[in-house]
Amino acid sequence: MPIVSAYLLILSEREAVAWVLRESRMAFPPTNRSEVNRLKPGDELFILTTRGCWHNPTRDRTRVIGLATVASEVVPYDRPIGIAGREFTRGCEIRVHALAPYLTGVELVPLVPRLAAFPDKRPGAWSIRLRRPLLEIGEPDAALLREELAAVTISPDVAIPGYLAAIRPVGKAAGARG
Repeated sequence: MPIVSAYLLILSEREAVAWVLRESRMAFPPTNRSEVNRLKPGDELFILTTRGCWHNPTRDRTRVIGLATVASEVVPYDRPIGIAGREFTRGCEIRVHALAPYLTGVELVPLVPRLAAFPDKRPGAWSIRLRRPLLEIGEPDAALLREELAAVTISPDVAIPGYLAAIRPVGKAAGARG
């Protein structure tokens, strides 16, 4: 059985959240990120929305909102996909297994002291690691996030319509962070 890795799937734009949930895919920018290159079917994805994702950072918090798995290899697109004013050149299918209701989830800040993925625990210093599409995490971090998510998530079939109804696309397309 192949070794499964776990990642934070980092979305910093509400249109990205809508696109990912609507399409059951993740799109990546043209940069050559090693963590994107390592992504494989079966890997676990903890869907994370940043504080600025919902365009109200004084109200909103960085939260883990769902759990998904990678369902296909990352492949290049024939033509770039435009999402929230950015271009994405490759992507993969995902399966969302659990999702918190819109604007809820597991707040990340209180968990940072317990997460090995953030070795620098100083306020503000840890968040620099969220400026990428994926952040690989170890099994102890994944176990903690799974446990925390279990208390706040519902079926994606129930939660996704709430996200899509609340998130209105701006301009031509809606999309994902990379």
